[in-house]
Amino acid sequence: MKMRNLSLLTDLYQLTMGQGYFNEGKHEQLAVFDVFFRPNKLITYSVAAGMEQAAEYLENLRFGEEDIAYLRSLGIFSAPFLSYLKDLRFTGDAYSVREGEVVFPYEPIFTVKAPMIQAQLVETALLTFINHQTLIATKAAKICAAAGGGVMEFGLRRAQGADAGVFGARAAIIGGCTGTSNVYAGKLFDIPVSGTMAHSWVMNFPSETEAFRAYARSFPDSCLLLVDTYDTLHSGVPNAIAVFRELREAGHEPVGIRLDSGDLAYLSKEARRMLDEAGFPSAKICASGDLDEYSIRSLKQQGAKIDLWGVGTKLITSADLPALGGVYKLAAVYEGEREIPKIKLSDTTEKITNPGLKEVYRIYDKKTEKAVADYIVRSGETIDESAPLELVHPTENWKRKTVSNFTARKLRETLVKGGKRVSPSPSLSEIAAYFKAESARFWEEYKRQDVPHIYKVDLSPALLSLKREMTESFGKGE
Repeated sequence: MKMRNLSLLTDLYQLTMGQGYFNEGKHEQLAVFDVFFRPNKLITYSVAAGMEQAAEYLENLRFGEEDIAYLRSLGIFSAPFLSYLKDLRFTGDAYSVREGEVVFPYEPIFTVKAPMIQAQLVETALLTFINHQTLIATKAAKICAAAGGGVMEFGLRRAQGADAGVFGARAAIIGGCTGTSNVYAGKLFDIPVSGTMAHSWVMNFPSETEAFRAYARSFPDSCLLLVDTYDTLHSGVPNAIAVFRELREAGHEPVGIRLDSGDLAYLSKEARRMLDEAGFPSAKICASGDLDEYSIRSLKQQGAKIDLWGVGTKLITSADLPALGGVYKLAAVYEGEREIPKIKLSDTTEKITNPGLKEVYRIYDKKTEKAVADYIVRSGETIDESAPLELVHPTENWKRKTVSNFTARKLRETLVKGGKRVSPSPSLSEIAAYFKAESARFWEEYKRQDVPHIYKVDLSPALLSLKREMTESFGKGE
């Protein structure tokens, strides 16, 4: 997909700060910014997504003539600054986790190292891409985990706009969905598409049977009938069975039925019984209608006989958590080759940032091959896998754990170098497979819906010491 020119996809204050940096001679100063998110009761882990669009955006950053003309019309930017913007390109570096990586609060999942004005200008767009797709991929992962598979994304008509529907479908596939109803997303990202009929199809024929029979004539080898337009058990399912028998006599096997309303647990169990007794045990039952991970889990606990799940509104909008809340914070600037770490302080401990350029490692137990913690270090630090590693909670220091017999994996790779993408661009199916594989390396206790165990994200002694030193220094008024 070719990226549109999105250089003006930013907040005005990025440009007013850019003008100020330009006036103060700070616009070329090298800076480091981190993207990370904080926890709340609904965010304990996330599935990273949106990095592909972030990389495309950085590579294509430029202000066209129309952009410059519009900025000039605002009457707040100087001619020299606008002339500077006309030739601006992103020349910096970006370090990122892979799409599909399981990530946790506070750890930098995307870092920009670039001249200050470039690093500042790209904040809003990067957060737009990463926040949205990470949010939807995470919601999809939770829904797919509850369903145990067989989830299709049906949310385009309820999405917060066309782009949200298209890129939300992409993110849903990363999170585990098997297909989408969104034909445009299917074309753009090579996603399997699925869908059959609406209630209007059934209502447009003199009878339900005639509607089913007409659909079967058009799609004899992919016939899945919507059976709840009038009366699911007394009309819809019996009429579907009658048409399925006609299909079989003609040498075709039906796919199944879809339920879109009513008591899905009861209806699916009764429909399953009726289909089995009629000789169609392989016919699938698909359910849709305002589903999410909570309702799906409840249906499964009630013994619902549902094979496939069509999930729309509550997936594409992440209804219970409509924003990830990822942030973009300055971590360091440079004077020549010398790094000057930066920190944001707050009366709220959780909002104090981690200073400096950093790296993130994931620690795996060699015996179980399961992840036990993430470890944030200062750039240049290494981990000795032959020695025990003590993990200390960054704020509650009495919480400690020593791990031995472990392996450490760097979570991030160089995505963009000198303004050009340098990492491979995997297919969407490869990204989804990567998430599935990596998710399996976490204990279920970390991923469960109710009161999940909190995964450890700890700081190295060197990083923790720097953070304390800077916090205490500013606390003294220095």
